Amino acid sequence: MQITRHGEAQETNGQPPLIGHELPAFNVTTADQTPFDQSHLKGRYSLISVVPDIDTRVCSISTKNFNQAADRFDGINFYTISTNTLDQQKHWCANEGVKNMHLLSDADASFGKAMGLYLAANNTDARSVWITDPEGKIVYRELITEQTNEPDYDSALAYLETHAKH
Repeated sequence: MQITRHGEAQETNGQPPLIGHELPAFNVTTADQTPFDQSHLKGRYSLISVVPDIDTRVCSISTKNFNQAADRFDGINFYTISTNTLDQQKHWCANEGVKNMHLLSDADASFGKAMGLYLAANNTDARSVWITDPEGKIVYRELITEQTNEPDYDSALAYLETHAKH
C-alpha cells in the first residue's frame, strides 16, 4: 500500500485486510510482557489504533484522544499498537497519564507485517484504525494515507456507538 509521510511516498509491505475478513495471525506484547495475539480480541468489540511512533506528536495526540473516549464505552477494548519498545511505551504512558488505553508493542513488526502495514524504511507500522467484532472480524478500518494526519476519531467512535453496547 502506498502512503506518504510529510508528502514523501513510501510503500508498506503489502495490502491491509478488508472489512469482513478476520485479522491475520500476529504476536505483540502487553505492558506486563504477556504475549498477545488475535485470539485475545474475540468476545467483544475492539478498537485498535496503530501508530508509527508513540513519542511523536500526532501519535501521542491520537492515543490520548482514544484514551479519553474509552471512558464512554464499557465492554469494548481499546488498544494502541506501535513498534516502540515496552519501556518506551511505559515511559510515555507515565508522562501522559494514559490509563484506559492498552498499549501493545509490535517491536518485532509481527502485526505490521501480517497486516500489510509495515514500513521497512523506518521500521514502523502505518497509521490506521481498526475495529473488530466479537468474532474477530474486521468491521471498520481507516487507512491514513498521509501519516502526519490524525485519524477520523468521530467516525470510529460513531461506529462503536451504533454497533456496540456501551
